[in-house]
Amino acid sequence: MKALTLRQQTQISLILFLWVFINSCTYDKAEPSYEGLGYPQEIGKIIVNKCATSGCHNDKNKEAAGGLSLETWNKLFEGSRGGAVAIPYRPDFSTLIYYTNSYNEFGAIQLTPKMPVGGQPLSKEEMQLLYNWVLQGAPDADGHVKFSDNPNRKKFYAANQGCDVVTVFDAETKLVMRYASVGASPSTEAPHMIRVAPNNQFWCVSYLAGSYFQKFSAIDNSLIGQVNLGFGSWNTFAITKDSKTAYAIDWNSNGKVATIDLVNMTATIVGGFIFPHGSALNATDDTLYVTSQMSNYIFKIPVNDFGNMEQVSLNSFPPTNGSSLDPHEVAFSPDGSKYFVTCQKSHEVRVMKTANDSLLAIIPVGEYPQEMSVSSTMPYLFVSCMEDTTSNPLQRGSIAIINYQTHAFIKSVYAGYQSHGVAVDDVNKRVYITNRNINSNGPAPHHSSVCGGRNGYVTAIDMNTLQLIPGYKAEVSVDPYGLGITH
Repeated sequence: MKALTLRQQTQISLILFLWVFINSCTYDKAEPSYEGLGYPQEIGKIIVNKCATSGCHNDKNKEAAGGLSLETWNKLFEGSRGGAVAIPYRPDFSTLIYYTNSYNEFGAIQLTPKMPVGGQPLSKEEMQLLYNWVLQGAPDADGHVKFSDNPNRKKFYAANQGCDVVTVFDAETKLVMRYASVGASPSTEAPHMIRVAPNNQFWCVSYLAGSYFQKFSAIDNSLIGQVNLGFGSWNTFAITKDSKTAYAIDWNSNGKVATIDLVNMTATIVGGFIFPHGSALNATDDTLYVTSQMSNYIFKIPVNDFGNMEQVSLNSFPPTNGSSLDPHEVAFSPDGSKYFVTCQKSHEVRVMKTANDSLLAIIPVGEYPQEMSVSSTMPYLFVSCMEDTTSNPLQRGSIAIINYQTHAFIKSVYAGYQSHGVAVDDVNKRVYITNRNINSNGPAPHHSSVCGGRNGYVTAIDMNTLQLIPGYKAEVSVDPYGLGITH
């Protein structure tokens, strides 16, 4: 065989090198990295390739896809037009799971159109990865869980009476950031009122159909204390400014008031109150005011001497039991010089002078006034009128806005169907409203609830314009009732 020339040997070597190089690139081609988009690798592979695709949940097409972009982890947590879609640690409340799930083991709620639209549903293995990821907090590629960076962020809370859960919102973004399970028994106890302690270290819940009064950490929403008050309809409560004592009210014909030591979680209970309901403490925390809901009066109780309780008439008649004004809730002005009482039967707010309990003003509002919240930076009192009606049969309920300095009725705003809870956010100049939506004539919820029943929703009013914030409607669980907010 004729020997190859040096030039021929060089050419063959070059060809072999190129063949090896090309084939090694073909077989060792690296998988695209999704960590630069914020997603853990396996999660990014699913979401980016099957959800954030052309014509679907990417930046370019998100307006036609519910306002949701999934191009990056940060975009996921901007939510959609319906609010948050992934709730850390709660796949059972995450619509990201509802719309991708086709398997019963990952939840009974399986919404359509199934994602990815027009494509094959996620495999069981992919669904398991996605479900477990949300269950573990839906962390980014570095293990960071959304909203965990600042435990002292401003938050507001909605108690859902139909589901024994509390929805926790980030006040800056108005997005749902967590769901906290509450209650002490497997049956629904109906969390009615939620309030954040003045020290911002914990929040408390009372129950319509339960025995316990519970205390939860404002940092991680864990249960940190509870006290058994005996079965009752524990409607409202007030917390002292030092965050050491609460006064809880049992709404019954022979109702009770429980004085709760919030440090040691013990209670003493006094009975003999006729249908007590709303509660508030005066500026010095030495007197508790409690409405008698089937009457024309309120109870005025020295907290150190319940035996010297008085009945204060809200009109010119002596205190009388039996439905008349039917005072529901009581709240004080920021300086404590006057207090306001919603009278649900007479559809008005009565303004009383604290110094002598004299009547200062009667302010007509919408039908069935319930809860109140007062701004400390603007002269506004916001009142929910849950059954207020208009010419529009699809609207029921309103928020009455009152100038509490002049006692002038300013306007009424439709905030949602059967508005009930109301909380002023003076930092962000907003008012948050829970809309119960328990009447079947109300707007259809976006999706089913894991608890059965109809989901309600939260809206907000801009205090600078006194108009409803357009486009904000955060669906929550069943029958959102009470609202609490950090101080």
